[in-house]
Amino acid sequence: MIQIRPMTIDDLKLGLILTRQARWNQTESDWLRFINLEPTGCFVAELDRYAVGTTTTCIFGRVGWIAMVLVDVNARGKGVGTELLKHSLSYLEQRKVKTVRLDATPVGQRIYEKIGFEPEYKLARFEGIAPRDRSARAIVKATPEVFASIVEFDSRITGTARAKMLSRLFEEFPEDVHVMQQGDKIDGFVTVRPGANAVQVGPCIATPNAGPALLCYALDRYAARKIFVDVPLDNADAVKIAELNGLRVQRCFMRMYRGEKVKDTIEALWASSGPEKG
Repeated sequence: MIQIRPMTIDDLKLGLILTRQARWNQTESDWLRFINLEPTGCFVAELDRYAVGTTTTCIFGRVGWIAMVLVDVNARGKGVGTELLKHSLSYLEQRKVKTVRLDATPVGQRIYEKIGFEPEYKLARFEGIAPRDRSARAIVKATPEVFASIVEFDSRITGTARAKMLSRLFEEFPEDVHVMQQGDKIDGFVTVRPGANAVQVGPCIATPNAGPALLCYALDRYAARKIFVDVPLDNADAVKIAELNGLRVQRCFMRMYRGEKVKDTIEALWASSGPEKG
């Protein structure tokens, strides 16, 4: 018998176990952030009273995001993932979101299409050792005074009100938020955070002129470290930068949606936040 219940802080250990099984990059801090961003929207599946699965949601205004659908290897094939997904969709529908989005693996894509999700565009996770690049750029560490401008810029480009997620990242990693500006105008920003397997670069949201500099700056900042960068394949310039810096594709995701399509600007998406939050 499968039962779905809310996730609590006590379930962090479960989340980490499942993350390690899947060889995903999330840390305990990531799981804590999921719960804090949507305290009533993260769930655990129990099979015969044993906790065996997780999923998280996050609501950004009219857009809901589903992530972290994980099932213990010994409980797969028993409908646990499907029940978690249905429960998450029900939660988001009750909160009147207009769009539900997620990043799907090739296996997951077939499942999501059966319940009404449609493909938007493909992303590739590039990985490798960040190279050194000391060319001069007008990039500075973001100060709290510009955070509101960054959030407004991000909302305009992504079509999603991600203030609560970005504010949380700024609070946790204030030294790793960098911007390019022209006077008071934001041309782009990049954030970086630690992961279990590699440093995660992103989100990086920027104009075509600022994007290459910001992405290369992030690589230089973590030179000699292993990194992950999730890049929309339709942004050919971002793909080119990743390849020229010696990164290789580890795996691909399909960004999918159900409901109203979000109008984001792919040529300004230089690095995704990760499959957890788009």
